Amino acid sequence: MTPRQTLKQLLNRNKLLVAPGCFDGLSARLVQEAGFEAAYLSGGAVARSMGIPDIGLVTMSESIERAAQVASVITLPVIADADTGYGNAVNLWRTVREFERAGVAAIHIEDQITPKRCGHLDGKEVISIGEMTQKLQAALDARSDADFCIIARTDARAVNGFDDAIARGRAFAKIGVDAIFIEAPQSEEELAEIPRRIPDIPLLVNVFKGGKTPMLPAERLEKMGYRIAIYPSETQRAAIHAMRNALSTLKREGTTESIDAALTTFKERDRVVGLDRWQKIERDYLGEENKT
Repeated sequence: MTPRQTLKQLLNRNKLLVAPGCFDGLSARLVQEAGFEAAYLSGGAVARSMGIPDIGLVTMSESIERAAQVASVITLPVIADADTGYGNAVNLWRTVREFERAGVAAIHIEDQITPKRCGHLDGKEVISIGEMTQKLQAALDARSDADFCIIARTDARAVNGFDDAIARGRAFAKIGVDAIFIEAPQSEEELAEIPRRIPDIPLLVNVFKGGKTPMLPAERLEKMGYRIAIYPSETQRAAIHAMRNALSTLKREGTTESIDAALTTFKERDRVVGLDRWQKIERDYLGEENKT
């Protein structure tokens, strides 16, 4: 079974799929090692890993390159953030084909204008429901693999209100997308209302600390009726905190010896990225004189 077929199967069960965020090959490997069933490639986390904010500065080519990097090192289904599709319906057609080639299992596409911004920042704007419906139809028609999932995201809650977000979600569901993502509901009541008003299609919820949506346990979200919960920020938040701690210790003490127990060992670091596999390939195919 391919990762895309696996994701389709996971979405059809009566259980929440938890997909932690990753932003490069290393973080993706850690998601798989932790035992999760899918990984989420966060556009915001990719932007921050490049040292820039999530305000539409990352290009399609940069996103595709990172998606291919992640999909190539894990066997889990990867759900990728495709932002607005990087333009109009024609641009989106190419975006779908490129993400397919990158090897991810699904993308989500949002109805913000281009360039977009983080869904939990103020100042967002959205395109019309008619234009977005056309874009999503283009995305569905562009697929060369029917198992490649198209997830429709709307950011209309912050712009036109909750009822418009629901109306958009219902309209997008009617044209045959694989899942609906209502970004940034602002209360527990709104979170509970979405599954009631958009039934019979998998729903995705975005869970992270500090945004406009209240954080609820996965068990609560599952009972509400959600089928995918993405956690885009946890790995990167942990990484930033750990790196700052190591750097401040080195700056202050001239060594990291005092925190060595909290740092990954040299051997463990190589194990995580699969050095043993590459050493076996080396033994199998290189002569002794060529080995490093």
